[in-house]
Amino acid sequence: MPADGKSRQKSSLGNVALALAIGSGGGWLGYIAHIPLAWMIGAMTATTLAAVLGLSVSVPAILRHTMVVVLGIMLGSAFTPDIVQRIGDWGLSLAALVLYGATAGGASYYYFRRVCGYDGITAYFSAMPGGLSEMILVGTAMGGDARIISLTHASRILLVVMTLPFAYQLLMGYEPGARPPVGLPLFELRPEDLAILAACGVVGYVLAKNLRIPAAALVGPMLLSAGMHLAGWTAAKPPLELVAAAQVIVGTAIGCRFAGVRAISILRAMIAAAGGTAVLLIAAVAFAFVVGQVTGLSMQSLVLAYTPGGLAEMSLIAIAIGADAAFVSTHHIVRVFLIVVAAPILFRAMAKTRRPSG
Repeated sequence: MPADGKSRQKSSLGNVALALAIGSGGGWLGYIAHIPLAWMIGAMTATTLAAVLGLSVSVPAILRHTMVVVLGIMLGSAFTPDIVQRIGDWGLSLAALVLYGATAGGASYYYFRRVCGYDGITAYFSAMPGGLSEMILVGTAMGGDARIISLTHASRILLVVMTLPFAYQLLMGYEPGARPPVGLPLFELRPEDLAILAACGVVGYVLAKNLRIPAAALVGPMLLSAGMHLAGWTAAKPPLELVAAAQVIVGTAIGCRFAGVRAISILRAMIAAAGGTAVLLIAAVAFAFVVGQVTGLSMQSLVLAYTPGGLAEMSLIAIAIGADAAFVSTHHIVRVFLIVVAAPILFRAMAKTRRPSG
């Protein structure tokens, strides 16, 4: 028995090492090829391919959470003191998220139900634009197909992150090599700044976790980091090396979600998810255009703010293309919170209204 345990542990460590090696290699290839969001997309592409080919790859949740904490600290550093004067301008775009969630979710539900033939529960929780882990857990508990829901949401994030940066590059002239670095090298940061950033990560995560805030590893450190930067206690950002590592690990973790799944199942899920993703993207662009016309806010930032590609992932894209990261991350936090809270409640309400006639 002990030997089996050691064997499983060694195998697990081997799977993690293999995944990180493949992800790092893919990220490096993406970097030298100058693709948008190179470290993350390169890692995600390479690891997804490895998973589809049947290689045993995995990333432990604690490692991904640790790197998501780094991203949270980095996003919080975008909340500079001058941003307080601009938050009032975001009221209408934040309020429009409610209408966007209902419209995009409803249209996506119709697509999965009528076009893909999913049962009502699976279609409903596959269609919700946000809260990947929460939708999988709640949808499964409600009786939905866990495999389809998880593959649909994983494919949605994969497709959005794979296509959106390239769309910006082709349509808006974004040049990935021209952007400035997001932080200083590790050894150029002052020790006191490193201590403050580390405290934001640890304390922010623990508080958010205990308060059961969705996406605690990202939201908690981000909020505490934002508070520190808004108060002027520090102006530092996480070091470049950690930011690159975070992108590689987040991208690798997305690819590893497809490990152990047959290629034909992934293909079917991605074909179905492509249609649902198109529905969500069309709705996001439409809402971004209307809100932009009314408020005068940047169309570039609004599209990222409304596109449900994952809170950490979309925030990284915002940083990569030079969009307002604070604006984008704030909208995604609100969207995820609304979906996570409202989707199960609305589902139960719909189920109750249908039960008497059933």
